[in-house]
Amino acid sequence: MGADVLPAEIGVGVGWRPEIADVLAALPSLPFTEVIAESVRPADPPPALLSLVERGTVVIPHGVRLSLGGAEPVATHRVRHMAEVAEALRAPLVSDHIAYVRSGGLEVGHLTPVPRTRETVDVIVDNVRRVQADLPVPIALEPIAALFDWPDDELTEAQFLTEIVERTGAPLLLDIANVYANAVNRGEDPTALLDALPLERVAYVHVAGGEEADGVYHDTHTDPTPPAVLDLIRELCARRRPPALMLERDGDYPQPSELRAELDAIAAASGYPRITTPA
Repeated sequence: MGADVLPAEIGVGVGWRPEIADVLAALPSLPFTEVIAESVRPADPPPALLSLVERGTVVIPHGVRLSLGGAEPVATHRVRHMAEVAEALRAPLVSDHIAYVRSGGLEVGHLTPVPRTRETVDVIVDNVRRVQADLPVPIALEPIAALFDWPDDELTEAQFLTEIVERTGAPLLLDIANVYANAVNRGEDPTALLDALPLERVAYVHVAGGEEADGVYHDTHTDPTPPAVLDLIRELCARRRPPALMLERDGDYPQPSELRAELDAIAAASGYPRITTPA
């Protein structure tokens, strides 16, 4: 399975959240969106989301609870829920994170980075293959923003991700803001990390804002996309055909005019046409 799981040059989208559902419905063009899979009841999806499906918007269920990086096998009922949401929304793919969120039945409460070791690669590959066997569509894998690295890491981030997607055949959900955050927090060049990643495997891209505090860059999803991340989008699109780009906002939602301006800035950085109209 390659990266061609979305229509070619689909454009710029924004994650669907109930708080901004009316704003998204009013956009003259919304080629694709994303919904937190665990927030959807497959038998009764939100009417506003189904309305987008009916008008031709591609909706991608995005999971936050599979725990693909956990030592325990992924729970069957979580995979079944993801599959049912994908079918209810006519999704061409789903996605979740290369991270763990629970251990021994205890919930961590957030996406937690895994050690970049060969043993961890084996665990993740096994989990992904089990999930793939029970899903009706491909699953794209997203690396997370990590505020720390484990001391026993054996692989670079790029080596770690490349081995996982090559062995599973899964497409990559590249979070360009996470690329920036991880490189800055390690004191590395974000462009160098971008160049080391398997860009040919990218199915689509997350874009989000953040802020720096006490020398650490935090991927907040509540701040506007900073110029440095927009620059990294330009670098990405100079290296390959512009992928689908998805803005994530999770709280502290801006005014509709500000959200439209942020979407237009992302479109301009990638070379896509605007999807909004002036306020």
